[in-house]
Amino acid sequence: MGTDSDSDSNGWSRARGLVLKTLVLIGGAVLLKRLTKSTTRWDHTRIVAQSLSGVKCSKEQASRDPDNHFNFRWLACPAADMVDGSKVLYFEQAFWRTPHKPFRQRFFMVKPCAKEMKCDVEVSTYAIRDAEEYKNFCDRSKDQRPPPEEVIGDIAEHLTTVHLNRCERGKSCLYEGSTPPDGFPNSWNGATHCTSELSVMKNNEIHSWDKGYDDDGNQVWGVKGGPYEFKPAPASSFVDMFSPLTIPPLSMEMEKRIEGSFVLQE
Repeated sequence: MGTDSDSDSNGWSRARGLVLKTLVLIGGAVLLKRLTKSTTRWDHTRIVAQSLSGVKCSKEQASRDPDNHFNFRWLACPAADMVDGSKVLYFEQAFWRTPHKPFRQRFFMVKPCAKEMKCDVEVSTYAIRDAEEYKNFCDRSKDQRPPPEEVIGDIAEHLTTVHLNRCERGKSCLYEGSTPPDGFPNSWNGATHCTSELSVMKNNEIHSWDKGYDDDGNQVWGVKGGPYEFKPAPASSFVDMFSPLTIPPLSMEMEKRIEGSFVLQE
């Protein structure tokens, strides 16, 4: 017959085994929860804001299709955070060879979509109260930029809002979306309204397509073949910034026409 001490030993062994099993199960559950934790609305906002930031260009597209695309420089960087957590980015576009002369300047405001909406992130564009003061904002040192509180005060009229959704598995994009079907008011070159489409790609590209339409639904400005494809600019490309590019020199009239096509609202 076994002694009392043997029974106690066996009891303690079983108890320790149960404790260890319980700890393993709890630990596994915690790890699984961490691994499967869903991305929050603000996580989406942060990812989109980071993806929109940086220096990108359409050089490859301009080389491939010089008749319909030009080598534009896309430049965006963080400018301020709103009280509600919305991210404000300064954004400008210029011809790659003349980065100091942006023809399009905007503020992007990136934030989660309202809970009742069927989207993840909304990106709104705003005019800048004194755009001249912000030229080459991202190229300056931080102490040479308008401070965040001034940036917030210089956010002018709302221009457009694009609603983005996470892309389905297997697609090459992270987020994609567009303005509402009716777009937003616009009067350049006979347009009555404009629309925008935006895709944030997995390879850190941004695909952007802005178009203007008249009352009859005819497209009156904007590229027709598809979106502009802005790829991250390699560091070596900065050496060539002021060198002749693959695109031919533009006349003053042509530059004004192209610049105007990017003005969504004055």
